[in-house]
Amino acid sequence: MIKTYRKTATIQAEQFDEVWWLLTLNSCNSLEEWNQQRSKLGIDFYHGHFVISTPRGDMRINNGDWIATGIQGEHWAIIDDVFKASYVEVSK
Repeated sequence: MIKTYRKTATIQAEQFDEVWWLLTLNSCNSLEEWNQQRSKLGIDFYHGHFVISTPRGDMRINNGDWIATGIQGEHWAIIDDVFKASYVEVSK
């Protein structure tokens, strides 16, 4: 029998801004400095595309996508329209 489920975990998320990341990449004076910046969300830049490390492997991330952080600190990307349809901001 099919049952209905809803998500119950609270996540943190931030919208990916490709321009900000490109400016950050270009302003780094060393590979060490870039690694410190990118390690925050596990983002890398390969062959002209931004990639985020997820529990299921690397995932391309595009401008406007959301980077979600789960309850165990894992990250994944969610496209904007799916994010807006699936999540609502929690009031503090």
